[in-house]
Amino acid sequence: MSDKALKMVTCGSCETKVFIPGDLAPLATVPCSKCGRPIMMPMMLRQFELRSFVASGGNGTVYRGWDTVLERLVAVKLMKKELMEDPAALEGFYREARACARLNHTNIIHIYTFDEWEGLRYLVMELADRGSLDTRIEKQVRVDELAVLDIGIKIASALDLALKHNLIHRDIKPGNILFDYDNEPKLVDFGLARSAEAEQEQSSVTEGTPYYVAPEKIKREPETFLSDMYSLGATLYHSLTGHVPFDAPTVEEVITAQVQTPLTPPHLVVPEVSQPTSDTLVKSMAKNPSDRFLSYDEFIMSLEAARSLLLRERSSAPQIQSANKAKGLTSWWRR
Repeated sequence: MSDKALKMVTCGSCETKVFIPGDLAPLATVPCSKCGRPIMMPMMLRQFELRSFVASGGNGTVYRGWDTVLERLVAVKLMKKELMEDPAALEGFYREARACARLNHTNIIHIYTFDEWEGLRYLVMELADRGSLDTRIEKQVRVDELAVLDIGIKIASALDLALKHNLIHRDIKPGNILFDYDNEPKLVDFGLARSAEAEQEQSSVTEGTPYYVAPEKIKREPETFLSDMYSLGATLYHSLTGHVPFDAPTVEEVITAQVQTPLTPPHLVVPEVSQPTSDTLVKSMAKNPSDRFLSYDEFIMSLEAARSLLLRERSSAPQIQSANKAKGLTSWWRR
């Protein structure tokens, strides 16, 4: 094969520069010669060069891209072609773009532009390709308590800002919390977001994820920011314990448990979990919305208090161990 028939690209997985067939169709993939992971033929979309696949969702596929004008890495979400003629799907794509674009918060994914090019609709946004909280749970089983509290504080703050802009997210779950290169959590997927003023409308239990959905949503009662708070609490619970709050063989049994079964406090599932953290998550997941924290400020304050106590405990532990060791040596010497 001649050099003209080859194109050198960088593997998105192992970051090795390898040659691939030059006649490969844009976005088509072949196995990387170094790590075996799929490596993609780049494609230009206006000034954006799509370089590698990141993830695929219900209404689109996300690629890692390069903005050739501003010279920065971006994420480009291409809407699926089969959905472009579907008014409901198109409205959902627009809604997600507009909702995120209204919100300027470190822990909400930033939207750069929404456009159409040669029949392709696409969304360009901040790149957060260091995995999701979901993948961290899969790999670690239990995420470190301090990390869980940090994530909770930041995502609660992001939801508080959204609420100030009259938005509730309505689909908080580990898969919708991504991490960027600096390990900052980013809230994504505002496809189900809606105005908080529409809270008196009945919601559908099919919207959202059963493992994290609030009881009032299951009972088709008014949905408010407290429903998002419950879902965040359930997400943190799963991260902390390695178990979803309520598990059962069928979806029907899961949603029944969300409404009827008392929550097992995290510290009874994993004894190492601190009492303040456990108490905070239990309160955020109260069956009755009025028994939860009355604001995100209160929720954040409780998470921060638990974090401070945990930091103090961890920082004092080495000193106590050192003192006990010294005491032991002294006792041995005196013998």
